[in-house]
Amino acid sequence: MCRLFETIRIEHGIIKNIVFHNARMNASRLALFGTHNPIDLESVVTPRIPPKAGIFKCRVVYSERIESVEIIPYVRKAVSSLKIVHADDLDYSHKYSDRNPLNLLFERRGDCDDILIIKNGFVTDTSFSNVAFLDRGRWVTPCSYILAGTRRAGLLAAGGLFRGPVRIGDIHRFSTVCLINAMLEPGEVSIDTRDIIA
Repeated sequence: MCRLFETIRIEHGIIKNIVFHNARMNASRLALFGTHNPIDLESVVTPRIPPKAGIFKCRVVYSERIESVEIIPYVRKAVSSLKIVHADDLDYSHKYSDRNPLNLLFERRGDCDDILIIKNGFVTDTSFSNVAFLDRGRWVTPCSYILAGTRRAGLLAAGGLFRGPVRIGDIHRFSTVCLINAMLEPGEVSIDTRDIIA
């Protein structure tokens, strides 16, 4: 059976960005399983929130229904360099539990901490995040993403990000790339584009 998952940030007892997690999960359930009855993740997660301060990572595995919920303390991954990898045929348009296609690409990172995936000449994502490039004081996120991230969606809706095409040849006209996902606030992991290796 096909399984998917959502990763949700819980910060000092508050579930972050839940509207966008609900939207993505229920859209995937409809697209893949034809399931019309929506699930409210807030009602699933709230009873399980640890009774202490801190930042926690909540992983909800689901198909037509919720399969499991796990909440663990969050430890941020250190990333300071990216290896460019090409994957023109990659399809990860839903957040599948089977990450084997991404894992195989990640194995090609060499001495870098992670990868920057290029699809048909356009910049997409890293193995675990969307990206945004600093352009004259504003953050531009590529139109050509692999996975529609919930944090990315929230930032776009709030006007904190702008969409734009980013080709492989454009990378080094930017100074900085920022990694964005449900667990990463903008600016928490920023990388000098000179540390993006072809």
